[in-house]
Amino acid sequence: MQRIPLSLSVYEHAAQFLGLSPWEVSRDADLVYRAHRAAYELYRHFPVVVGIDIYNLEAEAYGCEVVPPAGNGIPAIVSPLCPALECALRLEPFDPTRAGRVTLMLEAACRLRQDFPDADIRLPVSGPFSIAQSLLGLDVLLTEVALRPELVRELLLRLVESQVRMSEMALAAGIGVAFFESAAAPPLLSPRQFREVELPPLQEALRRVSAVAGRSLPCIIGGDTAPILPDILSTGTGFVICPAETNRAAFLEQARDWPDVTIRVNLDPRVYVSGSPQQIREAVDEVVALSRLRPGLLLGTGAIPYETPPANVLLLKAYCEGSG
Repeated sequence: MQRIPLSLSVYEHAAQFLGLSPWEVSRDADLVYRAHRAAYELYRHFPVVVGIDIYNLEAEAYGCEVVPPAGNGIPAIVSPLCPALECALRLEPFDPTRAGRVTLMLEAACRLRQDFPDADIRLPVSGPFSIAQSLLGLDVLLTEVALRPELVRELLLRLVESQVRMSEMALAAGIGVAFFESAAAPPLLSPRQFREVELPPLQEALRRVSAVAGRSLPCIIGGDTAPILPDILSTGTGFVICPAETNRAAFLEQARDWPDVTIRVNLDPRVYVSGSPQQIREAVDEVVALSRLRPGLLLGTGAIPYETPPANVLLLKAYCEGSG
């Protein structure tokens, strides 16, 4: 089989290596460090995104409460901070050196960088729409997008300031950053709404942080993104994902005019969580076939669920490397 690079997304799955829940690991810098260290020692994956509940960091720094889930679920924000859009518009940018768990994750990332200087270690940074969803709640946010899109766009532009501050802190410490903005993808936003409401703030965030980093940044957006891919690529990002939820052929056709952009094609998580070895191999073969049409593709997992058997991930890795 032709080899294909494999990019693993290890977030809450790292907690499994300590025999602890994602909630327990997510609240302690040493546990975050030890969990991701154990995962990297086994998988030797890239990138190493240091986080557990990666979409909660900024919203928690603004004041949202992250609630302990049952069992090994992912910690979540279940109650919005702001009852109305006007409340969110009054929020001041948070200080990433003091608010929430930003410094906790950065401490763990810096320890990992010391241990593994050749690893690609990054801090997760949520996109403005994903933060706004936690601040307002999805129902209120989508209603406001429909009724007052200009004010929502204003809110998103204001949220960019804290994203930039957080990114600058990470980059100053020698840690990379990656943007995650899956809440903004269809069907939650229509392509027109994405273009009018979300795109200007997303472009601003990536422009400002890329200027500090001296390079383009990954822009990770899950969902049915084929219809909005040209807009995503207009941000100047050099790395996007082709999510399991979208039409692969349509996605790659949309990317034809951007041959230098790296694309990671994500597998359906059911394949590596509970699939048979043969099903795992067949899923990889499908992406390898696509790589003949679009050179330079990566294969990705998306967020690996906590309960995924490490043996399945190792089989996936070995097969991608041509030895499984």
